[in-house]
Amino acid sequence: MTAGKFITLEGVDGAGKSTHLEFVADWLRRQGREVVVTREPGGTPLGETLRELLLHQHMDPDTELLLMFAARQEHLARLILPTLARGGWVLSDRFTDASYAYQCGGRGIATERIVALETWVQRGFRPDLTLLFDVPPEVAQARRSAAREADRFEREADDFFSRVRNAYLDRAQAEPARIRVLDARHSIAELQAEIGQLLQTLT
Repeated sequence: MTAGKFITLEGVDGAGKSTHLEFVADWLRRQGREVVVTREPGGTPLGETLRELLLHQHMDPDTELLLMFAARQEHLARLILPTLARGGWVLSDRFTDASYAYQCGGRGIATERIVALETWVQRGFRPDLTLLFDVPPEVAQARRSAAREADRFEREADDFFSRVRNAYLDRAQAEPARIRVLDARHSIAELQAEIGQLLQTLT
């Protein structure tokens, strides 16, 4: 049996990636793929419990990072890897690129710590395609303020999100074949046309 593919969506809070999650899932299902939609932190019962802590409980940045990877380990073991092994495709709202962006770029945690955790937990496993929805901080902020009540991350200052955005763009520059940058200021129709073209490279 052919293994499935793993696709992630990334971007700062307010970039609009969640708007396109179902579009990607529907596009893949129309190609006859089994698609499992999930998110980080979360995706499993334990992961969702950790998500509540991470989004709403104040904690030390190192604790935050360790809990992110604890949830990720469970996510991989219980959902992502078994689904891929049976030939299903997994579509995740965030994965490890978010740790480099938020905990390294935003919080200032040393890159080596995240590399060590990634090596331990993932053992070389990475997404097949990452869609990075990029938007200037002021646009993202306006979108966040119009959304639901903000969580702990969404309440961070603009300079935090500037650092997060720059960290994401640095990741994309380092891995241009995997991480494809989309200008999230474009219309939904324009973005979905571009996304469809990128998905065709995997199918």
